[in-house]
Amino acid sequence: MNQSNEFENRLHRRVFLGDSTRGIGAMALGSLLAATGRSLQADSPRGAIDSQTLGLPHFKPRAKRVLCLFQSGGLSHVDLFDDKPTLHEFAGTEIPPSIKGSQRLTGMTSGQKAYLVLPPLKPGKRSGQGGLWISDLLPHLQTVADDLCVIKTVNTEAINHDPAITFMNTGNQLPGYASIGAWASYGLGSINENLPAFVAMVSQGTGKNPGQPIFSRLWGSGFLPSSYQGVGLRPGANPVLYLNNPPGVEREQRRELLDGLQALNQLHADRSGDPETLTRIAAYEMAFRMQASVPDLTDTRDETAEVLDSYGPEVKRPGSYAANCLLARRLMQRDVRFVQLFHRGWDQHIAISRQLPNQCRDVDQPTAALLKDLKRLGMLEDTLVVFLTEFGRTVFSQGKIDTPGMGRDHHGRCFTVWLAGAGIKGGMEYGVTDDFCYNIAEKPVHLRDLHATILHCLGIDHERFSYPFRGLNVRLTGVEPASVVKDIFA
Repeated sequence: MNQSNEFENRLHRRVFLGDSTRGIGAMALGSLLAATGRSLQADSPRGAIDSQTLGLPHFKPRAKRVLCLFQSGGLSHVDLFDDKPTLHEFAGTEIPPSIKGSQRLTGMTSGQKAYLVLPPLKPGKRSGQGGLWISDLLPHLQTVADDLCVIKTVNTEAINHDPAITFMNTGNQLPGYASIGAWASYGLGSINENLPAFVAMVSQGTGKNPGQPIFSRLWGSGFLPSSYQGVGLRPGANPVLYLNNPPGVEREQRRELLDGLQALNQLHADRSGDPETLTRIAAYEMAFRMQASVPDLTDTRDETAEVLDSYGPEVKRPGSYAANCLLARRLMQRDVRFVQLFHRGWDQHIAISRQLPNQCRDVDQPTAALLKDLKRLGMLEDTLVVFLTEFGRTVFSQGKIDTPGMGRDHHGRCFTVWLAGAGIKGGMEYGVTDDFCYNIAEKPVHLRDLHATILHCLGIDHERFSYPFRGLNVRLTGVEPASVVKDIFA
């Protein structure tokens, strides 16, 4: 056999083996999809799977859309939402050992010689008909107290930022898992073909600057098909990178190019059964539609002066929390399924007396304006608003009390989040902490319970909503028990 024939035979063997392997993989993929009742649909604006195939929603949803206002860094529940008379009585004295217990502390306070009780920095007042205690650092939020359901007993095992932020946003402390918005997008799809089902934005606060880093995996799809990941909007003239056509390319030319590319990708998808190829087709099509929809979204000249003023002076600064709140409302008006704002700067280990008031000014007026805006437009009744953080702060001081460097450490044993809209009872508190706001006294709500409740508002039973990954049917709420907090619904 000459060298040419030998090469030819080897080539044929490689082709045979390669084709066989692809065939086996295709059969395995087909079997998997058939077993889970899912089918790949290239013509779907979602890119792959429709909610009817998944049998969703499981029941009538309370919410059509979700707005998640994530306060990154660990918002101090003690200062803003959970004052107790005991804190003032014991101010400057050692927290009782029976209260502090033997819980694990971070390295920033584990070596302290004293753990002195630090009451809220500023007074607050009972607000609204429900009498919710809200700090005077949040005067605008006090005016919408009757729309808020304040949950005081959220808890988590994570005590460091990255695992805690990852846990709250994906249901797992390890990277690589799907975010809440990606789960919602996967389960329910989009109700606007010209914008993504899931959009995220990030702003930097005037508290701790820079704040904790925010990674794009927090709005990623993890093991879900990549078509369900969030799209990050950037501030400024180009909110989505590489969306515009290059110079000299007209929209009609772009359409012709995409049609040819789609045909080639469809041929490859038909042959390989690769769902990511269908995702690529859907992404190209979405980008084409967004070329027209995004400029309209970000052009706020159609907003009245009264509306703009209600969001505060920062609303015209691109990338600010106020500007992102306004964009969030405009996205939800366009029926984007899940919108998430990340606001950095809540990590007040030091200089809390200076940093915390600044951080509160960032969010107070825009958040209240956003709730009022949704209510004015009749959208709050079918929009779930969730204001949350990764953990709370300790009732004892980090560093010496009454010094400029004084702050608070991380505290995951109990902290506060609030919800509004979507049939949530307004003007109520759920759960009770002890007299030192340090432990849970009644009605604990693990973050898995919070996730189950968010899904429930969307008409999804968290126990029946999973995706096959590494041999398991993985759920947002994991394998440990999780319960919907049903008492907060009207």
